Amino acid sequence: MRDHFTEFQKQGVEILGVSFDSPKDNATFASAEHFPFRLLSDSKRELAAAVGAADSSAQPLPRRISYLIGPDGKVLRAYAEVNPATHAQEVLKDLPAH
Repeated sequence: MRDHFTEFQKQGVEILGVSFDSPKDNATFASAEHFPFRLLSDSKRELAAAVGAADSSAQPLPRRISYLIGPDGKVLRAYAEVNPATHAQEVLKDLPAH
């Protein structure tokens, strides 16, 4: 997503990342990886459990999932399995259809 961020911006897409790490650890990681988007903290794992990235709050690592949400807040597409190497292109391909 980072490497295609400009393309997403041109289409008015906001990207948010979420991890189980603390806000401080997320800030360090985002800075080191040069993320141009916000990386949110779900240290209690509540969001992950609610959206299917974790089966419970006891799960040590989240699954990589993604949602494409339209301007009206409705989910346009759910990506249950995300390959970091190809996911940005997949989402960009799906944007014109919506």
